[in-house]
Amino acid sequence: MFKVSEEVQEALQNKKPVVALETTIYTHGFPYPENVALASFLESIVRVNGGIPATIGVLNGVAKVGFETDELLELTASAGKPETKKLSRRDLGYICGLALTGRRLNGGTTVASTMMLAKLAGIKVFATGGLGGVHRNGESSMDISADLTELGRTSVAVVSSGCKSFLDIPRTLEYLETQGVGVGTFADGRDDTVEFPAFWTRESGIRSPLTIRDEKEAAAIIHAHSALSISSGLLFANPIGVEHSIAKEEMDVIMAQAIHEAEEQGALGSDNTPFILRRIREITGGQTVTANRALIEANVIRGTKVAVELAKLERNEHGLLARALDTPHIRRTAVRSIAAYTEHNIATTPGPGTVSPSTHCFIDDAESGHAPPDVIVAGSLAVDLSCDYAPLDAVSNHHHPQLHTSNPSVITQTVGGVGQNIATAIHMLGTRVRLCSVVANDLAGSTAIDLLAERGMETSGIIKQGSDVRTAQYIAINDTKKNLVLAMADMKIMEDQEANFEALWKSDIGSSTAKWLVVDANWDPATLNKWILACKASGAKVAFEPVSTAKSRRLFLANALGKPGVVPDHNVDLVTPNAYELSAMYAAAQEVELFERQDWWHVIDSLGLSSMGSRDKLIAITNTALVDQGFPQQSIKLLPFIPCILTKLGGQGVLMTQLLRPGDLRLTLPESAPYILSRSQNASEYIGGVYMRLFPPSETLSDDQIVSVNGVGDTFLGVIVAGLAKETPKDITTLIDIAQKGSVMTLKSKEAISPEVSSLRTAL
Repeated sequence: MFKVSEEVQEALQNKKPVVALETTIYTHGFPYPENVALASFLESIVRVNGGIPATIGVLNGVAKVGFETDELLELTASAGKPETKKLSRRDLGYICGLALTGRRLNGGTTVASTMMLAKLAGIKVFATGGLGGVHRNGESSMDISADLTELGRTSVAVVSSGCKSFLDIPRTLEYLETQGVGVGTFADGRDDTVEFPAFWTRESGIRSPLTIRDEKEAAAIIHAHSALSISSGLLFANPIGVEHSIAKEEMDVIMAQAIHEAEEQGALGSDNTPFILRRIREITGGQTVTANRALIEANVIRGTKVAVELAKLERNEHGLLARALDTPHIRRTAVRSIAAYTEHNIATTPGPGTVSPSTHCFIDDAESGHAPPDVIVAGSLAVDLSCDYAPLDAVSNHHHPQLHTSNPSVITQTVGGVGQNIATAIHMLGTRVRLCSVVANDLAGSTAIDLLAERGMETSGIIKQGSDVRTAQYIAINDTKKNLVLAMADMKIMEDQEANFEALWKSDIGSSTAKWLVVDANWDPATLNKWILACKASGAKVAFEPVSTAKSRRLFLANALGKPGVVPDHNVDLVTPNAYELSAMYAAAQEVELFERQDWWHVIDSLGLSSMGSRDKLIAITNTALVDQGFPQQSIKLLPFIPCILTKLGGQGVLMTQLLRPGDLRLTLPESAPYILSRSQNASEYIGGVYMRLFPPSETLSDDQIVSVNGVGDTFLGVIVAGLAKETPKDITTLIDIAQKGSVMTLKSKEAISPEVSSLRTAL
């Protein structure tokens, strides 16, 4: 009956800024479909300003913190219906309890219930429009909003535009004081006495108990409030902008008229506030509606900025990178890094293609507290933006975003990059891993490093470059089914890293005891080649992630700078392309005439393939469509250079093509016989035969079950390598089944690597 979304859970776990948003404004404020547009807009505001939105409400009897797009559409579509409830604290048990009996209702949460659920989830900042208060004549009627009592017992900071003018503001502030609630008003550029705002009006005539200069001060107050374990809440009043504010004198007249009419017509109790609001809207000719939208937008922006500053404070308290840079052992290793620059005659002035010694250091494993890694991942670390198309019309049959115009969408920002994704998957599975990458000396780069450190991942292999470059970014545009429509990637920072490799990474690799290197194709060809050769020289096995059709070609372009070896002197042990990347790699090998070499022919002749052709056998092992497309044939021709190729075929599963060594049990086991394409007839020490097998998907998902395709392939390779790097690794055929399960978990998740992947640890 209570569910926190994956995105919000991940954000809270990694101390990202999270902002709670209420839903009464959607269910009982704005009509459908205007409420859909507003909901999407407010969530976008949070994201644009660096936060994670946590919309809170009740859907089908379940109290939810964080809504998926389809869930939010379902809730907003129920606005105005009698069965859609307005929920305060007292109503949550009722609506969630009815769900247990089969009556599943929807409801929008008020300030009080939103605070309560936010607190349960661990969210500290909540942005809303206005607050309830003590009604006029409240000393007789005892009509006091539950928002006030909730503030007295729930430690959440609420950012609002004060309370509405028709309430008794002096008694409201007195009541909050009695409840132990800290109340302050943002100065908003004012130096003199600051008054507590009255929703549509910047001034109420009542001096604010406290004045807050900016978001940084507000965050510090929240941080101290939490550290002192104060159980009551905080109210930060954010005055409406000058351009939207209605003059106090004018508003007082309008208010008096609306209150008088309410008394005359007997609009009391729960009917009082809706009646007065409606009359004020009518008297002002809709001016208050415009003001409403302006103030809620301003409050969400202000609340997000407070949450961002609070996240910075909390990260710093946990002793992350910024504070660690000033410790003695870091300073010593920084000196060693500078010495490396001098030795290699590399400029120490920050700029494109160079690293600033003041912002980079390598940390010895003994000093860093991390055990030596079993896997080194060399690849991209980026900021990912996933834009999911969300049409305003919930029943629209149009699933694709429109060109040449702005499209409504749900935008999610995460730390990504192929290398980072793979390293995260490996880390989740309990295998020691070091990510080697490069970021800019900017906010995005520092934030990315901090987040990895918070996960407990080693960050000593990540370097920072000068100010003339940007941290890598990737933007994915997806349709309503979460299928990729278009992606844009800025990975320029990964280019021209050859000099940095020689100065910084090479010696680290040379002394490493890692069993595997995973390298992605975001590096420029020369640097890619250096990574591969250095790791082979250290005795590690190499797995290659192609990244894209264009970049997959870099493997053979890189090897063309040297001479790509064939078995047993091959440079790459494992590759995991999709079908398009496999074909691109095959074409690149053809272009540089790798299939014309005598050593390639020697290996091919040793495989024992039938001279009459193997089409029928290939079809029996795979299927006619794959053979007609040439994928099995292409993988066989690449085997002399890469003895294990796992081709990801989406809904068709995974095609495994592997060169077996003599003595491999699969050459003699009856259960493996259907997958033995050939057996070597030569007395070769290294070539025993070819194993080919089409693994069906571990689970077939409907479109509704697929949340995002981002990171699915990275999860697959991460699970495979995590398993292979274990002390006693499982057979790769077993690992493929486990890796496919991990990929399905990521398909169902908003995260690039699903947090559920960690549950596969015992299977490895």
